[in-house]
Amino acid sequence: MTEHAATGPVTRSMAVPLGAFAAGAVVAVLLGVFGRVHDPTLSGTTDLGFRTVIEMKVVVSTVIGVLVVLQLVGGLWLYGVLGRRVPSWLGTAHRISGAVALLLTVFVGYSCLWALGLEVGTLHNGEKVPVRAVVHGVLGCAVFGAVVVKLVAVRSRRAPGWFLPVAGGMLFTLLMVVVLTSAAWYVATDGWPSRAGY
Repeated sequence: MTEHAATGPVTRSMAVPLGAFAAGAVVAVLLGVFGRVHDPTLSGTTDLGFRTVIEMKVVVSTVIGVLVVLQLVGGLWLYGVLGRRVPSWLGTAHRISGAVALLLTVFVGYSCLWALGLEVGTLHNGEKVPVRAVVHGVLGCAVFGAVVVKLVAVRSRRAPGWFLPVAGGMLFTLLMVVVLTSAAWYVATDGWPSRAGY
């Protein structure tokens, strides 16, 4: 007897994605509120040997961007979209690279919110915060809401079939915009960061 026959058909429910999107929105808003009320400080952050925390974040964010692209390719391959035979190691590699990308994202997100906060409106010197920085900060908070949604989508057996690809696509898009409005912008403006002392 198959497992499906033993347990009966799985009932798909819209409550799963709705609950996940609600929980993700709460996480994103709470991070945004923290970013606004927290007094930014470099104390408690690390530069990993780079000249500044920002330069460290550029390098780690670039690694995240590469891992996210690999996640997209791996996901498309696993779903059969690429039309190639799926190797046995791909599922494990996809999960490991996703976990590494998530850990690095938490590390960079912590550094951003702790050291810079969420900048919107006007800076202390009276200058307006650039639109790029506002978009980066707001969508950076949204990334962690999307992480919640994606984790629910991966673990839920009761969610509709569209939920996992939509959750993965949303997380991919948000992460890529955040990387493009930070690391890619920095490299285009100031060049590739160098390690301190080199």
